[in-house]
Amino acid sequence: MRPQGGIFSGVEKASARLASTDYWLVLVTSIFLSVFGVIMVQSSASVEAIAAGRNGFTVALSQAMFAGVGIVCMLIMQFIHPSKLKRLAWIAVGAAMALLFLVAFTPLGHEVLGNRNWIKIGGFGLQPSEFAKLALAVFSAFMLEKKQHLLGDMKHLMIPILAPVGAIILLLVVLGKDVGTALVLIMILATAMFLGGLRMKWLLGLGAAGFALLTVLVMASANRRGRIKAWLGIDCGSGDQCYQSNMGMHAFASGGWFGVGPGQSRMKWSYVPEAQNDFIFSILGEEFGFIGVIFVLALFAILALAMYRIAMRATDLYTRVLMGCLMSWIIGQTFVNLGTVSGVLPVIGVPLPFISSGGSAMLAVMLAMGFVLSSARQQKQDQVVSVVPSTKPAAKPKPKR
Repeated sequence: MRPQGGIFSGVEKASARLASTDYWLVLVTSIFLSVFGVIMVQSSASVEAIAAGRNGFTVALSQAMFAGVGIVCMLIMQFIHPSKLKRLAWIAVGAAMALLFLVAFTPLGHEVLGNRNWIKIGGFGLQPSEFAKLALAVFSAFMLEKKQHLLGDMKHLMIPILAPVGAIILLLVVLGKDVGTALVLIMILATAMFLGGLRMKWLLGLGAAGFALLTVLVMASANRRGRIKAWLGIDCGSGDQCYQSNMGMHAFASGGWFGVGPGQSRMKWSYVPEAQNDFIFSILGEEFGFIGVIFVLALFAILALAMYRIAMRATDLYTRVLMGCLMSWIIGQTFVNLGTVSGVLPVIGVPLPFISSGGSAMLAVMLAMGFVLSSARQQKQDQVVSVVPSTKPAAKPKPKR
């Protein structure tokens, strides 16, 4: 019997408030970042759109449409119990592999900037690799929970997550020459294996194998070798390999403390290639300055903290692994993108979650937040129920004879 008004009920009330706080942090932060992303896409893409003879609002309106659909999906998904959402694991990963197969081996596959990672049907385009990240995270969490009593055996820990599912998805993405997405998928798989209990020596061995694979992929492409050389400052050739990173750094640094003002970027006038995509953070830094950059990074940190606390509060392995995999995807990809723009990493080519232009990326991230909100809302409800006093009257003691 729980003491009424005692120390345990006080702890439970605090836990209930914390669960509610995390729910609102995820909800508000996700919506704010997605709306801010639409604003940044409008600012960074409008000039080149007008120069190409198109409506200056075309790209931003498309981004706003996907953000709106994503927000609606996220709000609907929060009312679906996590036990029902995780049943989609096999369907999601099967659909992701099927779409990636169509990209790699059928005429529906479309190449953009050297990467074959799009499906084009008429005027409609879809990037299946973005949804593969979410599918792999959900599938990994589902399988680890289902086999949790067998995870002491490494064979059950790695099959079927690493092989064949993870290996097939990675192979199909690599065939499309999308090394950036492959790196994010490796981070998701590594997180799932770590949370599943894989021994550190095996985890390090798999990490070394993944690094070797990425090295081979880099060396097999003249474009990627050029990016590495440009990053190391060894050989920029005619300057083309260094141009994007140099212009991005120039835009990023020219913002100063407070930026040049919203919409006032000078470097978006065709100086920074892909200003609305991979290098949108450089335009953000130019327009909003160091203060704006810190504010956006703080929002990502708040999102990560809320997801971490949801994972730590979870009583089931599925929620803990899913939160960990989604954090490694969204937060890890954020730092890879920031590292690219700031020159800490070579130009890898991954979008900034919530912010960069791309309907598939936006929708995939918002669906991921739908899974997070579903778990957060269920925890909030469970905590509220646990602190509500029972209305059943206590049994009266029997009189002694």
